[in-house]
Amino acid sequence: MASVMSKIYLRALVLLIWLLVSPLGQNLLSCNVTSPDALGYRCGINGSEDQCGTFAVLRATSYYSSLSNLSFYLGFNRVAIAEANGFSAQTEFLPRDQPLLLPIDCKCNNGLFHADLTKTTIKGESFYGIAESLQGLTTCKAIEDKNPGVSPWGLGDKVRLVVPLRCACPSPSEVALKARLLLSYPVSPGDTISNLAAAFSTTSEAIISANNRSLATFEPESLATLTSLLIPLNGEPLPHFPETSIPIINPQKKKPRMWKVGVYIAVSGVVIGTIIAVAATLLVIRLKSKKKKQNLGKDDDLELQQLSLSVRTASEKKVSFAGSQDAGDGRLIDSVTPRKALLELYTIEELRKATEDFNPSTQIEGSVYHGHLNGKNMAIRRTRTENISKVETRFFTDATHHHPNIIRLLGTCVTEGSHSFLVFEYAKNGSLKDWLHGGLAMKNQFIASCYCFLTWKQRLKISFDIAVALQYMHQVMNPSYVHRNIKSRNIFLDEDLNAKIGNFGMARCVEDDTKYHDLSTNPSSWSLGYLAPEYLHQGVISPGIDIFAYGIVLLEILSGQTPISRPDKKGGGNVWLSEKIKAILQSESADELRAWMDSALGENYSFDTAVTLANLARACTEEDPCLRPSAGEIVDRLSRLVEESTEGEHTLIFESSSKPLVNTSSTTSNL
Repeated sequence: MASVMSKIYLRALVLLIWLLVSPLGQNLLSCNVTSPDALGYRCGINGSEDQCGTFAVLRATSYYSSLSNLSFYLGFNRVAIAEANGFSAQTEFLPRDQPLLLPIDCKCNNGLFHADLTKTTIKGESFYGIAESLQGLTTCKAIEDKNPGVSPWGLGDKVRLVVPLRCACPSPSEVALKARLLLSYPVSPGDTISNLAAAFSTTSEAIISANNRSLATFEPESLATLTSLLIPLNGEPLPHFPETSIPIINPQKKKPRMWKVGVYIAVSGVVIGTIIAVAATLLVIRLKSKKKKQNLGKDDDLELQQLSLSVRTASEKKVSFAGSQDAGDGRLIDSVTPRKALLELYTIEELRKATEDFNPSTQIEGSVYHGHLNGKNMAIRRTRTENISKVETRFFTDATHHHPNIIRLLGTCVTEGSHSFLVFEYAKNGSLKDWLHGGLAMKNQFIASCYCFLTWKQRLKISFDIAVALQYMHQVMNPSYVHRNIKSRNIFLDEDLNAKIGNFGMARCVEDDTKYHDLSTNPSSWSLGYLAPEYLHQGVISPGIDIFAYGIVLLEILSGQTPISRPDKKGGGNVWLSEKIKAILQSESADELRAWMDSALGENYSFDTAVTLANLARACTEEDPCLRPSAGEIVDRLSRLVEESTEGEHTLIFESSSKPLVNTSSTTSNL
């Protein structure tokens, strides 16, 4: 009889878990859900602890792509994240879809377990969007419950919200079964209870029990995304995540058991004795080579110090959990402050040597020269001496500001004359302007690629790279940074055709480009075409003006045309690229859009993707800045297009589309 009742009980639990984590379970994310399960896991039952330190898993996405982003927008301690995942605290950018272990402090409050984060919002976000970006670790209803009186839609910029993550502390019965903590895990496509059990070195029954469900007689084929599970672990989580490019600095080490302490002490005594015996010999050798090591080994010493500190931190200090911003956390952060990457101070003699006395053959364009010094290529730009003090060098003296899609300032050369020099990272493949507007037979000697023009896939990737850099400036940097001078001339391509934005940190040096009213074929006159109406007429400076300029660059990439041009030899008014695309999209003529696309592409591009990008560019160039998408929204849209292009790179689409070119709904709402 007991066996029969047990089976009935298990089948009931099977039904419960299926309802909660099947597609029906996705309703928990909705703001309109009425189920109490949307608010979190219950506490105060089964003798569970009221508070515990545990972990949650979050995959890196375009929303949360760096330690700075996680720190600023979710309040996480970047050092604690680095410790939990076994990589350096100086690591900045994270591979997409990289699973991260996030230390959280789980507490019981009003009958529910939560790990409360302080979320800093981006303009236009919603409670549902935040829950979705956190991959089901929270719900719209739970956020709404924690923030009474705040509208769940159309949030303002930098609003501070309390976001409760779903978590739980183990019960005494689970502890007895060696479940020391419960990991909050967001379900990803293809997950099953059995493969999760294998990945986390636990059992299906243990996962089922932790979630108060049982799959003893029935196992669903898959679990739905945007839901979370509790996974019991008998120690700090060491899941079998896929290998990544994140450098491993200090892999997690298990603490020694007490019975080993005596052995360690004995071995330590022998080691100490040996060290004393050879100390005199090593000291003599060290003194003789000290000077050489001071010159050649500075970087290695710093690396060893950081490694030693990481090991000590892992073995001597507890992991600090999210939301803990007390003095202890401050000391931990200060102890691993990223090392300074001080700017070089070049002499004029060094720059003359690097450029063969500024030989015309080294001139890239205008006042920019290609230099080569001490085995390093560099771009040397002559500028007014007064501009040197306007450059925000603080962005280049901290390693955390080194972004792969931003040209780095390497150093300066200040002279007593009217002109001085800025030395930048060298981009081997020139500027985007060179590629788009230099013609098929480009004469720029610094473009080393064997291709005459950019392919469709390359253009798509360049568009994405630029957007990622803008997302960093607008949404990761604190305070946010407005570039003010986004244009194809200031976007550079490295040896692998990765795009990098130049003139970063030089917003105060931007010249007044509004003086160009006599528009001709001179590239300097194109600058007016990049300027947003609110900046051109009222001088308003906001991230929106960078988004407007990005939209113009995107149109250049699609069409190969300049921001402003004359219609034909007969004269007439100037043609603005932003107005031209609006007219084409409103005409809903596929043939007209095809004729507008860069002829260098031929038919080697996806027409549907071109329509999507054209609509995106149109949204970016809306006159009302409130209607323009944010950099994060652009990155999210483009990341999907880049992935789709990679998946179908051998099956380009050349179909004759009859679909409307213009989105009938709000352009920004579909981003």
